Amino acid sequence: MTNSIEQSASISNAEIGKYNTLNIVAITDNGVYLNGGELGEILLPNRFVPDDSQVGNSIEVFLFNDSADRLVATTEKALGQVGEFVSLKVVQINKMGAFLDWGLPKDLLVPYNQQHTAMEEGKYYLVRIYLDQHTDRIAASSKLDKFIDIWPAEYQQGDKVKLIIGGKTDLGFKAIINDLHWGLLYDNEIFQPLRIGKKIDGYIKQVREDGRLDLLLTRGSKNKVNSFADKLLAHLEKNNGFSPLHDKSTPELIQRTLGVSKKTFKATVGNLMKNGKLTIEKDGIRLK
Repeated sequence: MTNSIEQSASISNAEIGKYNTLNIVAITDNGVYLNGGELGEILLPNRFVPDDSQVGNSIEVFLFNDSADRLVATTEKALGQVGEFVSLKVVQINKMGAFLDWGLPKDLLVPYNQQHTAMEEGKYYLVRIYLDQHTDRIAASSKLDKFIDIWPAEYQQGDKVKLIIGGKTDLGFKAIINDLHWGLLYDNEIFQPLRIGKKIDGYIKQVREDGRLDLLLTRGSKNKVNSFADKLLAHLEKNNGFSPLHDKSTPELIQRTLGVSKKTFKATVGNLMKNGKLTIEKDGIRLK
């Protein structure tokens, strides 16, 4: 269950801190005004207005508060929206808190009471962007647990999920599942570089008796072989039908070249041989 600090800004068809497609209702010397429903008319400054704009046209814009705390629209792309987890860089720290670069002219504030650990300038942090329910201002928090659902997850083994890498542990990496739950990727089952904030597909490995979730980045057993087969064939085609990788190649070389374990590589090669799609040669494998 998410914390009450986060509030949906949905008012009519316009939402603060998100992308909206709004209609032009007036054209002035300062820019165009957009219909924000109950938020009123919202200015899109001249520098963002398309040349052929007319009253009645619709424009996709992002709504935020400018440096004068006025609600304005922009066609610039923010690096994240309200309700999203995103990794952002600290560009300034002052008495109000830490300010993050999120792609817009006004940096994104993380108040001191929303910092899991004291933030440092120049470092990246995974945060949740939220709309403060008291001020209607967009802010961010690195206290991620308050945005994670406390109720048991209803997943099945093998379910495909969306992951955001959330932090390193002694066992591997924590990851946020579908923006709702924590799960764990184990070091000995990770065969690609990961970083905090990376968004990637994954799979439920198992739901433990205590409700905790173990994860994989590729499907298990037969499904893992099948999902890697297309990648291996594409690799061979890209390299004139040949790869010097074979059963004596080191696990490190296979992982670095193809991003999978040696076990998966060998199983996939064997499966493709049975289906007549490749042959094993003395110094590698070749497409038939």
